[in-house]
Amino acid sequence: MLLNDLLKNTFGRLEEGVKDFDFPFVPREVGYVTGVATGIVKVSGLPGAGFEELLKFPGNLFGIAYNIDKDEIGVILLGEDTLLNAGDEVERTGRVMDVPVGDALIGRVINPLGEPIDGKGTIAYTERLPIERPAHAIMDRSPVNTPLQTGLKVVDALIPIGRGQRELILGDRQTGKTAIAIDTILNQHDKKVLCIYCAIGQRASAVAKVVANLEAKGAMEYTVVVVAEGNNSAGLKYIAPYAATSIAEHFMEQGKDVLIIYDDLTEHARSYRELSLLLKRPPGREAFPGDIFYIHSRLLERSTHLGKALKGGSLTALPIIETEAQDISAYIPTNLISITDGQIYLSPTLFESGILPAVDVGKSVSRVGGNAQLPAFRTISDLKLQYSQFEELESFARFGTRLDENTQKTINHGNRIRECLKQNELCPLSVSEEIIVLLSLTSGLLDDVAIEKIPDAEQALISQMNAFPAELLKSLLSDKPITDQDKAAVLKTAGELIAPFKKKTEPPQTTS
Repeated sequence: MLLNDLLKNTFGRLEEGVKDFDFPFVPREVGYVTGVATGIVKVSGLPGAGFEELLKFPGNLFGIAYNIDKDEIGVILLGEDTLLNAGDEVERTGRVMDVPVGDALIGRVINPLGEPIDGKGTIAYTERLPIERPAHAIMDRSPVNTPLQTGLKVVDALIPIGRGQRELILGDRQTGKTAIAIDTILNQHDKKVLCIYCAIGQRASAVAKVVANLEAKGAMEYTVVVVAEGNNSAGLKYIAPYAATSIAEHFMEQGKDVLIIYDDLTEHARSYRELSLLLKRPPGREAFPGDIFYIHSRLLERSTHLGKALKGGSLTALPIIETEAQDISAYIPTNLISITDGQIYLSPTLFESGILPAVDVGKSVSRVGGNAQLPAFRTISDLKLQYSQFEELESFARFGTRLDENTQKTINHGNRIRECLKQNELCPLSVSEEIIVLLSLTSGLLDDVAIEKIPDAEQALISQMNAFPAELLKSLLSDKPITDQDKAAVLKTAGELIAPFKKKTEPPQTTS
């Protein structure tokens, strides 16, 4: 009797609990893998999947739906395909590829998925942004009129870069392209500019060297490094620059100035070509797909200078491209030259001659120009003309032609310009140091210094900046042109510092 009552009470409670229980049925759309290739996967059974939707595979592996065909989907895999097999289940996520953003990323090294790869633990974040975002409208933008100082004399004086500009760096392999980009990052230590360095398809040793240099110089305090190594999948290399740009845009939309470096977009184009051929998209010139121009234009168009209504932030892009045999008319270089606002061309001939940085001034240009240059640099505005005249006369003099005195004087002055524009790696200069050195050069103070002593004379100017009055140095950084009085004061002090390095002329001998 007691047992029957106990069972009756138990079943009664169960009936009451089941009566109020509502089991939520959530529909789940599941497909399956039909084929696996290097970097891509063919999927069937997901009729509701959209273009660029993120799909989830076993083992917490993700991919981007890229080819939406009637019977199957071509997916770009964001990871290794070694553990995938035909028949594996695939789920929709209902979202597009996104990346974590925020201050917690500063000083970290991450992959394009936002996962830390520097061994410093997890990253705490509160917001994610899609890696593909529309560029800001034209009416949201302001003119590029604030300089972004690189610390390199040849760039700041002759090929100035403004905040919000897109300046291409191109040249053959091993000509110092990355060195210019790293020097630019190092020079932002006191400029309130956040930096994003995006390595695409680089060797792990090369990336480690860059990160080590940034840490040694204290630059990681304001830098985020996004890395897709050469041995990563083509999908990770493809999404890397877009993920890095979304991270940069988050800071720009807070009103901050941001510098982003894509090193390099040649590898990015090759990874996209590889994916497109595997997805059986029709190839075009040099086997690149027809939309190769679009993938770079929609990326670089996101770099801009926002108006005051949008907090006035800026995103400056320095994309890097590798040329072959000095051919800047190849497909990818010409595409990017037409998209960007100028280019810095590095010549292998100059590099082999020991002229570093090996910037070919004749083939380099900034389409923003003096609009984004401090007025103090305008006092040396004839430097590019002087250098161009020297290069023309130098090639003419190689024929052994007898030169008149004025021509010889121009060539001697040009040799000193070339020597003075040389600069060691990882040694960016301040604006005051650049202007004082270049003003001394254009004014002829270095014409009487032997070529081999030019570096010593330049170092004397830089190391003894305290010899110049503080108010004078402050005037060089102002938004007003240098007065004749300030210029004379600079040249007077500079002349005294350079005097010990000038050639000593012997007095004429008299005969008895």
